[in-house]
Amino acid sequence: MALRAALVGCGAMSRAWLDAAKQIHDFEVVALVDLSREAAQARADQFGLTHAVIGTDLDAVLAETKPDILFDVVVPAARRNVVETAFRHGCHVLSEKPMADTMENARALLAAADETHRLHAIMQNRRYIDGVRRMRAFLDSGAIGKITSLHCDFFLGPHFGGFREEMKHVLLLDMAIHTFDAGRYVSARRPLAVYCHESNPSNSWYAQGAAATAIFEMEDHVVFTYRGSWCAEGLRTSWESQWRVIGETGTLTWDGEDTFKAEAVAATGDFFSQMRTVEVPPPPPEMRIGGHAGVIADFVEAVRAGGTPETINRENIQSLAMVFGAIESAETGRRVAIEIPEQT
Repeated sequence: MALRAALVGCGAMSRAWLDAAKQIHDFEVVALVDLSREAAQARADQFGLTHAVIGTDLDAVLAETKPDILFDVVVPAARRNVVETAFRHGCHVLSEKPMADTMENARALLAAADETHRLHAIMQNRRYIDGVRRMRAFLDSGAIGKITSLHCDFFLGPHFGGFREEMKHVLLLDMAIHTFDAGRYVSARRPLAVYCHESNPSNSWYAQGAAATAIFEMEDHVVFTYRGSWCAEGLRTSWESQWRVIGETGTLTWDGEDTFKAEAVAATGDFFSQMRTVEVPPPPPEMRIGGHAGVIADFVEAVRAGGTPETINRENIQSLAMVFGAIESAETGRRVAIEIPEQT
């Protein structure tokens, strides 16, 4: 079945979305919408979308083109209005992360999707990369036993300029959700509570919150720790973080790039157990990968077949709750229980 899509929000991120959309069979982008008509037209010209309707009024463009899907790539503060507008026009929606700018708005979008019987999923592209899939498949195999804890380090010093350098809670709000979502996926556990300490180091070029350390309590007594900074100069980690996952009978590490290492207990009885090296194989073919392309393909397939995409809103809201729980903890200095809406 051929599907038609509109895209709203023609800023820098829209390029990755349109690059991925080109790979989908029987799929057409029929409209581009942005507050700047010039920005929308520039994207249309760049991608050869000569027949796409260009506009600044989302409601009017959706009424004219009647697409099946809306790609929502707007800023978080505009998300609720954009998604609810799309639902009124009968569109399924795939949104850029985060799902919403507040938990209140996220809950409202859950309710709106249920009321209109439309799919709403979130672009958590990093859980679709090969390395994250590979960790999950390895842990599912039982090679190092039941998970007891997982630990992530994220240390980079990007000089973005622009709005990020004025944001509050910049690391937690703008970046950490990727690692929190990946940690939830890799551990296959729900988050229960968090304690977070946030700081802005003396060398920081950000207004606030460039560094954070968080301890998450997950289901089954699993602990997930995160240490991160966006003003750490030198010896950078990967954008995907450095990972250590500890199981009952062994440990897995990933440097966030190409190097995986794993050891499992071979014999006990000595001061240290004897260990054996364990291969970490590629993810199985049924695990969809591909970053943006993987998420979009999964979403389009769900629309066509009537299924449920992996990053559906009622599942992804758990990752959003981890972010806002960490922010509340950082602001209050207290352990915060993570409350997940009943719909999940």
